[in-house]
Amino acid sequence: MTLPKFLLADNTDFPEDLFVVHTEYPRFILNVEEEEVEWLDDLEGDDEETLANEATKVVEEAFKFCDAELAKYDDEEEE
Repeated sequence: MTLPKFLLADNTDFPEDLFVVHTEYPRFILNVEEEEVEWLDDLEGDDEETLANEATKVVEEAFKFCDAELAKYDDEEEE
């Protein structure tokens, strides 16, 4: 099965929160409302600075994905 890079998720136990799940390495779940990240993979490697930069980049991509998806919902509601 091929999964998309990012998935939107919610949960009735956390009604005020919206989550983005990143399915590729490094896998993580981003709580968009709280701006918190739960890493599902260990971030290990020789160059910690490069890992930190890559992690920051992919979290920023997750926020952009979320914004784009929410904009699509808003566009559908306006029609």
